[in-house]
Amino acid sequence: MSKAGGKAFDFGVLKRVLRYVRPYRSLFVGSIFLTVLLAIIGIVRTELLGYLIDFTTGNHTVRPFPGLVDLFEGLTQGKTPVVALNVVTLVIVFILIAEGFFQYFQMLMANRVAQSVTIDLRTSLFSHLLRFRLKFFDTTPIGTLVTRVISDIETIADIFYEGLISVAGDLVKLFVVIFIMFWVNWELALYTLIPVPLLIITTRIFQRSIKKSFMGVRNQVARLNAFVQEHVTGMSIVQIFNREEVEMDKFKSINKEHRKAHIDSVMAYSIFFPVVEILAALSIAFLVWIGTGLALEGRLTFGDIVKYILYVNMLYRPIRMLADRFNTLQMGVVGSERVFSLLDSDHSIADKGTIEAGHFKGEVSMKDVWFAYNDEEYVLKGIDLEVKEGQTIAFVGATGAGKSSLINLLSRLYEFQKGEIRIDGRDIRDYKLMSLRKNIAVVLQDVFLFSDTIHNNISLRDPKISREEIIEASRRVGAHDFIMNLPGNYDYNVRERGSTLSVGQRQLISFIRAYVTNPSILILDEATSSVDTDSELLIQNAIEKLTEGRTSIVIAHRLSTIQQADLIVVMDHGKIIEVGSHQDLLAKNGQYKHLFELQFS
Repeated sequence: MSKAGGKAFDFGVLKRVLRYVRPYRSLFVGSIFLTVLLAIIGIVRTELLGYLIDFTTGNHTVRPFPGLVDLFEGLTQGKTPVVALNVVTLVIVFILIAEGFFQYFQMLMANRVAQSVTIDLRTSLFSHLLRFRLKFFDTTPIGTLVTRVISDIETIADIFYEGLISVAGDLVKLFVVIFIMFWVNWELALYTLIPVPLLIITTRIFQRSIKKSFMGVRNQVARLNAFVQEHVTGMSIVQIFNREEVEMDKFKSINKEHRKAHIDSVMAYSIFFPVVEILAALSIAFLVWIGTGLALEGRLTFGDIVKYILYVNMLYRPIRMLADRFNTLQMGVVGSERVFSLLDSDHSIADKGTIEAGHFKGEVSMKDVWFAYNDEEYVLKGIDLEVKEGQTIAFVGATGAGKSSLINLLSRLYEFQKGEIRIDGRDIRDYKLMSLRKNIAVVLQDVFLFSDTIHNNISLRDPKISREEIIEASRRVGAHDFIMNLPGNYDYNVRERGSTLSVGQRQLISFIRAYVTNPSILILDEATSSVDTDSELLIQNAIEKLTEGRTSIVIAHRLSTIQQADLIVVMDHGKIIEVGSHQDLLAKNGQYKHLFELQFS
């Protein structure tokens, strides 16, 4: 994962984010238009207020907006001062109502754009992650990926709602206010703007400081997410080994770093905003000092002074907000960099196959296969094996011998470095990846169930698999009775990871899941190693039903479950050391017989 940094602001990343706006271009442009319109309406309202004050004091001077003067005079002509005052006040109230109306639609449109872009980006990112090879997930903390998919993309939404669109309105308001101030009285404008250079310098320092602190916050959030996710998942280990205090100390340490990162950002705000308020107060002080003198000389009206006070607030607020908006923009860009870094990374298995696999006969051939998870630390070394159609072949050996690695290669969950693997005489890389995996079903020792119904955990939401097929498969596997005894039967929610079911029940559901896909090749990875004797009888029955008429590859620690296999392969340190039937291997008096005697002595 690359860390965002280096540039103060990466316009290339922002430009890339804006590409996702294209389907919502009209909403985006409309939102910017309303933002600019709101900025102009705010200035017009201030001008009318100044005219209103001058009208009540009897002053009439040339204004920067002659059209507004005509409008004002048209509203007041032929009316008594009280009636004229009420009319103009009503106009200002009407403008305020219109301002609120436009603001509602501006916020609605900006949020619509922000959330639409967020949905599209998050969908693209998750779709990209689904194609990554398992090696990536082996080395990347899940909490980090959750931060990328959820938190970082949320900061991108802020680019449109609180960043880019708001910046456009603030800039318009800023330039128009400065223009009017110089038009009305350039001398007073210069005095009023004396503190502005200092404000610009302060804003620049704030931007750099807040970006650094924000990056620290994002890194600590990712670290905290990873720690919490990992330890909540592994809570049983923490409690079994009495590690609560140790892990709590680690959590406190990470949490302190997270707090420190947030305090750094709060410190920047707590210094910047008071400085802005002090500078704004200085501008008003200069304005009152110089403006009062000019008013007494008749060179300025009291309406102008009131307007200048409002303009100073309108000037400093956009500058202060620009710093905050720009910070939001930076947050979004940093989040975008992280998301695009993940989108640009290529951890997927190359799918260059051109053959659409039909239903395999199930012949599997491996020739001189070498495989390593890292560099050249090979866990499989020169594997040669032939599996005929419809055979049941079992792999046995000590933990770490390479049994599970071998079956992972067959589904191309990992890529081997040397040799070749063929199914029905063709290299597995010649088949399209999806069609290859559609023909292979895997039942793992550690069954993963989603927080969903039993039906959806079996079908995995495949609309082609009907309830009737699931019930028929459950009957054949021997799980129908226990499912029907659950509240809601096939619509029973098993909760996270199937926590409401026993190990044996989860295992049976995984068998049904494999059965309904009607695979050409079935892989059972130590499917009976964690269940009790009663459950094992059910599972043995399920295995007989599942392996019937198809090529089956079984990994087992319990040798009693594989004695009827057509072929038993004994592995040790990534190599095949013995091959034969149960009786043949016992007669050889080798490693298999040694394992058999250890289990049954």
